[in-house]
Amino acid sequence: QVQLVESGGGSVQAGGSLRLSCARSGYITGDYCMGWFRQAPGKEREGVATIETGGTTRYLDSAKGRFTISRDNSKNTLYLQMDSLKPDDTATYYCAAAEDWVACPLVAPIFGYWGQGTQVTVSS
Repeated sequence: QVQLVESGGGSVQAGGSLRLSCARSGYITGDYCMGWFRQAPGKEREGVATIETGGTTRYLDSAKGRFTISRDNSKNTLYLQMDSLKPDDTATYYCAAAEDWVACPLVAPIFGYWGQGTQVTVSS
């Protein structure tokens, strides 16, 4: 059973930075996707960034140039470096994993494993 645990959320002022981490336990075979999603109150969950087994990344347009997704396979850990944060980035951020996917779209339904979420609050 795969489990995902996020950490690193918090409160920052606009323009600040945060780095989210997601520790994975359990084994995933073959190709898989890892991703970060977020959900703000009253809004639908949206994909922020994904990374494929081969390292290809995808980003939400508003995250491009500000956020960087990466992973350390030796530590089974996924990261999201968030710079130049804006109040619109305020949301609960979720780590997710999808087995048996080669390409990794920013689409929540393909992800079968989810973390509990970590809150990010950006003040103006």
